[in-house]
Amino acid sequence: MRKGSHTQYDIQYHIVWTTKYRYKILKGRIAERLRELIRQDCETRKVKIIRGSVGKTHIHMLVSCPPNIAVSKLVQSLKGRSSRRLQDEFPALKKRYWGQHLWNVGYFCRSVGTVTDEIIKEYIEHQRDDFDEIFKIMKWLKSQGDFQSQYQAMHF
Repeated sequence: MRKGSHTQYDIQYHIVWTTKYRYKILKGRIAERLRELIRQDCETRKVKIIRGSVGKTHIHMLVSCPPNIAVSKLVQSLKGRSSRRLQDEFPALKKRYWGQHLWNVGYFCRSVGTVTDEIIKEYIEHQRDDFDEIFKIMKWLKSQGDFQSQYQAMHF
């Protein structure tokens, strides 16, 4: 568990992205510098890198991310900043990627956690009501001058 000022969270993502055209450029000093840039960006955003690897054509990362950071914004930042900095620092990359796009457009992301889908479904199913709905709405109804919890299933 990690803590923020008003939150406790354990949000983990497995993220993968590749070089444009799958060129095998991530090796030697370029790979080391890329790793350093990614570490700096993650540290700035309070994203914890649990595991990571730099392959010749791709990046694999398992990260723990605060709830206020969208994974799309995180990946956009990591790819954008690293591409710009690497091309500035290694002129050969600028020649190879004349359009200044070091990374493929897309990326892979999957949320990871210790709670399975089955555990969450079971927890939701065993909430206090007798309705047979997949997605329930619980309402608070006023009864005899004070608030009592009564549950009413609503059908869409």
